[in-house]
Amino acid sequence: MAISKGDRLPAGKLLKLGESGPEAVDVADLANGHVAIFAVPGAYTPTCTNAHMPSFVQSAGAFRDKGVSRIICVTVNDPFVAAAWAKDTGATDAGIEVLADADSSFTKALGLDFDAPPAGLIGRSKRYAMLVQDGTVTELQVEESPGTCSVSSGASLLDLI
Repeated sequence: MAISKGDRLPAGKLLKLGESGPEAVDVADLANGHVAIFAVPGAYTPTCTNAHMPSFVQSAGAFRDKGVSRIICVTVNDPFVAAAWAKDTGATDAGIEVLADADSSFTKALGLDFDAPPAGLIGRSKRYAMLVQDGTVTELQVEESPGTCSVSSGASLLDLI
């Protein structure tokens, strides 16, 4: 069953690239305060790179103006790819934390995983965006198709605040 508005985020670990290599990040530590979390099927894929991430980079300041303390992107990639993609897309400069769900365990715990073997996408995340307040999902927007970015865009999520 997929996570819904009003549910608490499941426990889990994500990865970030630290100075000494990959570091675990506890999901519980991410969800304190008012947080925006969005997920992409994969770094460097067309819609993720050309639409989804730019929509959050462009609106990062507006999120902060509305009291969002952290903007987090979850991608089902390794932390090395996630860090490179964050730099290449401007996410790092915008203060967006790009975290890797390398084994898709967090994505599966959310019930938002999918497979698309013809595209080479196995164990990937559906494209979504959510607002979380102290660990509880207050808004959740999930795309019907992984190739579209409308209800999960930065602007669409910002409109829900």
